Amino acid sequence: MADYFDSLETRTPAEREAALLAALARQVAHAQAHAPYFAEVLCDVDPRDLTSRAALAALPVTRKSELTARQRTAPPLGGLNATPIGGLRHVFQSPGPIHEPDGHADDWWRIARAMFAAGFRAGELVYNTFSYHFTPAGMMMESGAHRLGCCVFPAGVGQTESQVQAMAALQPSAYAGTPSFLKLLIERGGELGLPCASLSKALVTGEACPPPLRAWLQDHGVTVSQMYGTADVGLIAYETGGGDGWVVDEGVLVEIVEPGGTQPMPEGETGEVVVTVLGNGDYPLIRFGTGDLSAIVSDSSHRASPCGRTNIRLKGWLGRADQTTKVKGMFVHPGQVADVVRRHPEIRAARLVVTGMVGADTMTLHCDATREDAALAQAIADSIRDVMRLRGEVRFVAAGSLPQDGKVIEDARRYD
Repeated sequence: MADYFDSLETRTPAEREAALLAALARQVAHAQAHAPYFAEVLCDVDPRDLTSRAALAALPVTRKSELTARQRTAPPLGGLNATPIGGLRHVFQSPGPIHEPDGHADDWWRIARAMFAAGFRAGELVYNTFSYHFTPAGMMMESGAHRLGCCVFPAGVGQTESQVQAMAALQPSAYAGTPSFLKLLIERGGELGLPCASLSKALVTGEACPPPLRAWLQDHGVTVSQMYGTADVGLIAYETGGGDGWVVDEGVLVEIVEPGGTQPMPEGETGEVVVTVLGNGDYPLIRFGTGDLSAIVSDSSHRASPCGRTNIRLKGWLGRADQTTKVKGMFVHPGQVADVVRRHPEIRAARLVVTGMVGADTMTLHCDATREDAALAQAIADSIRDVMRLRGEVRFVAAGSLPQDGKVIEDARRYD
């Protein structure tokens, strides 16, 4: 078992499927009894009938894109929580805004499994550069590291010179954060003559890690593993040493469905990632549509990964089913663009364009406006930062020149 987090990772597919479906029935019964939203949408469902994937596919999909509206109607969690708000440990807020809870279980988001696969071990120091402010990313990584018996330095983001000095003094062996920020820290350390030779492994997420960036980090002594998860459901899938897709977490039931629909796609075809979280009594999400695109690696349902893990595997993160886009590790939603436009009646139409390389991206709001001056541009830029919590540039365009294709956010970044 030294190579695996626990025995669940190597059970037979038949054993896993039986356990997942049994847990599904229990989770639906619990959600019906304790979560007002699921009591309503699953009122006609008998949990005892949920004995197959086909039965699961007949249940409604609740999409992440719907949460903001639901939470406004029934604050703060839209009635999807089974534990009253006062019984939770934390509530966070991600862009949208969307509120996410944190329950009392150790490693509530189940990140330890991905950290173990990335080589993190008890007694090591993890340098955690995810934010602890508003969003849960910092806490997600910290709880996983603590579950493994690691110590955590809560670095957060920004202040690169101070970060490099802290890394040189503390000599961490492991890093958690975005890959682009890790590259920035290594480069800054070289400039200051403070290389962190102790850092040998990293678990990264929040943005794409293209092969050239992974190779660059490897050349600088850091072996990178990626994980895929969300603030709502926690860990979904993670890289192992097998190199044959991302292994799905043992605590979730994952489907790939038609984008915007409810029916599963054939194995190997791209669709929306829909997740049912099992064993989470506080926030029992059932058929939660993440808005992310992926596909199941063909034959992974009955062929183990080269690393020996037997769960199905995903092809990684393949984009978004809607126009929601990640910029510097933060989700930017079409609704936020609309909020900015509403603040400035001078704007007739707008389109947010994201350019550059992943991690070094630039966000520019192209505005068709009734006037074009520096004061308006600055006011719009201030609104972008207020609404999206990111800096963005403003560019005025000729009247009527924006494409009439319904697209509010255009991702024009390079991923090579």
